[in-house]
Amino acid sequence: MIPWFVGSVVRREGRKFLKFSDKIDLSRIAGEGRTHIDRVSLYIHIPFCRTLCPFCCFNRYLYNEEQARSYFTDLRRELDMYVGLGFKFNDVYFGGGTPTVLMDELDYFINYLRSKFEARRISLETTPRELTSETIGLLRQLGINRLSVGVQSFDDGLLKDMGRTLFKGADSIEKLRLAGGKFDTVNVDLMFNFPTQTLEQFKADVKIFKTLGTDQATFYPLMSSPHKMDALSRKFRVVDTSREKQFYDIILREVLDEGYKASTAWCFSRGDRMIDEYIVDYDDYIGIGAGAVSFLGGDFLVNSFSLEGYHSLISEGKLPIVRMRLLSDAEHRRYYMLTKLFGMKLDASAFRRRFKADIHSKLRAELLFFKTAGITREKDGMISVTRRGMYPVGAMMKEFFASLNTLREYCIESGI
Repeated sequence: MIPWFVGSVVRREGRKFLKFSDKIDLSRIAGEGRTHIDRVSLYIHIPFCRTLCPFCCFNRYLYNEEQARSYFTDLRRELDMYVGLGFKFNDVYFGGGTPTVLMDELDYFINYLRSKFEARRISLETTPRELTSETIGLLRQLGINRLSVGVQSFDDGLLKDMGRTLFKGADSIEKLRLAGGKFDTVNVDLMFNFPTQTLEQFKADVKIFKTLGTDQATFYPLMSSPHKMDALSRKFRVVDTSREKQFYDIILREVLDEGYKASTAWCFSRGDRMIDEYIVDYDDYIGIGAGAVSFLGGDFLVNSFSLEGYHSLISEGKLPIVRMRLLSDAEHRRYYMLTKLFGMKLDASAFRRRFKADIHSKLRAELLFFKTAGITREKDGMISVTRRGMYPVGAMMKEFFASLNTLREYCIESGI
């Protein structure tokens, strides 16, 4: 009941994220004080894939070399615009799509990026299909700290159901062994609550992950995609959540209880590791690339999803922001609370620094509910998520991401 309730609240609030304005106030990005925010991370979106997974809601396009090379040029131009505004980034996150789809361009871009500022840590996503000894060697030379491999499942039957027919579970195991020990963190993405997935299949996936000794696993629940059109994709439109907690309980028993640290409600690590949730580690982040989203000082900014629209704006020397939403003070505080709880802890002193206010006065009702429901506990100004609270917090974040998925699909279908 509690996960349903908190999820429904976030779902209701999440609908507000569809109410973006096409009136863009760039002074809120480049205005006085905005270029001196202490901690801003950088997300870089590479939207090209060799095949398109039908359950994925991110902005992505079938790989075309000419388009991809032009896109990397536009990325450098967009990066230059933010550097010109005074932004410098320590932590960088590459997502997609498949960032490793064109390695020579990725190589050039990362070196270009490092010539502009000191990138302390870089996280990069890829797929088992893309990983080779040569690719791993180049990524090491480029200083990639965290490599995240989108496995989803080691079960060949499930991979077929997911539309991922070009590699098998054994291939993923081989590639993870190949990458093991080569980076500060190797992460494996695994999906749970897929329509045809059994609890036994998921247990087997978790067992393989632990046997491999991989540094980290991020377990994602399947999230609905309301506007998928083709027959295969429609299977993922309605998600049955009745079994979801059973899958999550397996994670708690087989991973958390086996010595892995909960870096987020979905991510479990052997010790302290870099995670890909920049919304957790950073209060503010800039996203560059087609379909990237930024959050800066309480403002959500959305880049053009269309490759043509993105290229056109960049060519005109303009930031490719096409939608904007200015959160109210209350919305900003709740968003902050949600992202920090997803990262397992909410620091009252950090809240005060950001909002110049006491967290117990500004979020009194929310914190009282969480404490009463056993979702959080507080000690010495640190509000931590309990074991009991991990699934409800994950349910809240899932609803938030589902709202963003709806926004993404609207922008994709509308050619925004």
